[in-house]
Amino acid sequence: MTPNPEPTKAPAPNKWLAMLGVGLGVLMATMDVSIVNLSLPTLVTELHTDFPTIQWVILAYVVVVTSLMMGVARFGDMRGKKEVYTVGLSVFTLGSLLCGLAPSVGWLIGFRGLQGCGAVMTQALGAAIITEVFPSSERGRALGIIGSIVSIGLALGPAFGGLLIGLAGWRSIFLVNVPLGGAALWVLTRFVPPSKPGPSGQRFDLVGAAVIFLTLGCYALGMTLGQRRGFGDGSVLTLLVSAAAGLALFLWTQKRAAQPMLDLGLFKNVLFSLNLLMSLLVFILVAGMFIMPFFLELVKGYATHQVGLFMMVVPVAMGVLAPGAGTLSDRFGPRWISLIGVLVIVGGCLALSTLDEEVTAWGYVLRILPLGIGMGLFGSPNNSAIMGAAPRHRLGVASGLMALSRTLGHTTGLPLIGALFTAQVASLGGPAAARDVTAAAPAVLAAGVNGTFRVAAASVLLSAVLAAGALWIDRRRKRAEESES
Repeated sequence: MTPNPEPTKAPAPNKWLAMLGVGLGVLMATMDVSIVNLSLPTLVTELHTDFPTIQWVILAYVVVVTSLMMGVARFGDMRGKKEVYTVGLSVFTLGSLLCGLAPSVGWLIGFRGLQGCGAVMTQALGAAIITEVFPSSERGRALGIIGSIVSIGLALGPAFGGLLIGLAGWRSIFLVNVPLGGAALWVLTRFVPPSKPGPSGQRFDLVGAAVIFLTLGCYALGMTLGQRRGFGDGSVLTLLVSAAAGLALFLWTQKRAAQPMLDLGLFKNVLFSLNLLMSLLVFILVAGMFIMPFFLELVKGYATHQVGLFMMVVPVAMGVLAPGAGTLSDRFGPRWISLIGVLVIVGGCLALSTLDEEVTAWGYVLRILPLGIGMGLFGSPNNSAIMGAAPRHRLGVASGLMALSRTLGHTTGLPLIGALFTAQVASLGGPAAARDVTAAAPAVLAAGVNGTFRVAAASVLLSAVLAAGALWIDRRRKRAEESES
């Protein structure tokens, strides 16, 4: 399947106001993600819980987002992208309010699931709205700007969250979304143009959504429960085997459904598939960043607001580089830039694998900075390649798949990285560390971080191999097209 040629499209007169409306929703959602990551050590103490349980404050959100992503993307193509996006923003704002009022960790996890129901609608359709509004000649630049907004949200979140937690407590990190959500809804309803719904007679794939929800739930529960009971425990093995069976069942149902949640035909385009897989592998690494606040607070002894400043390094670097990388991809194509970005990320992972108790503030910054540089170079060119390979009548699904690669990376990567980190700390720290990694000695925690990022480097190196393969295939196809013309 080759990319469909795109007709020349005149810029919409309100395209920048549309960008503002979508961008505000993206800013709020990404700020929330980075704030919650920062708050995990505080939540362990304030809510009297443990490391495996507190991971569900993130997992409840990403499991819901991941399991519904493709169904919502298809629903946006069916009913209109702006309408679904607006509903999602409203639900996310309500969920934020309830999270801020949660009386216990159980309620907080439940309300985070509600937040995820809203977030999935915005994440699945934001890039599709931007792709519709902007002409194809400006697609990389526009998606690069969205990438910068993501980076700004990720950068503001830790610093702002650290300040809020210090001044007003952990509840304020959720309540801050309420006024932001109101402002985003006002801009969105006034300035984002309505999108045409798809052909009538289409149906939402409830069976597919239910199967993938249960599959991811079993996987995440098995991985977090295994950190407490061990991965040889019968219930843990049952959950993981059920997850594998659920994945096979999901693919089987999608292949046979008349109107599937996931259009498997899109994967006949090899380049489209490779770019999505590259994104998945990179975001497994991004999920592993949730262990960094534990290193900075428990090993280095930094206060929460200081940790927030350190956590800004990666998103600031991403935000600075993303628009330029998107513009370069419009001019020269995305393949070389994506490959360079992935290689820089590998270098950043290897640098982080040398962290120890004695590392200085500048030593930490210099080790983590390549991660942000690499992500900035990789993100928008890779996204542009994904959206450019999709047929225009499947932009919602392509946008959903692109967002799914990110959220699936988080959903699979967070418990995987958490289990890896826990296993290494437990093996070095003895029985006490096995029961609670937050009680382990600083040197043991540092060693756990080292091993985790060595494994992450290997994962991203595979993504670099895929990027090189995509470059080779793309150049070969272009030579074939030139010889035929």
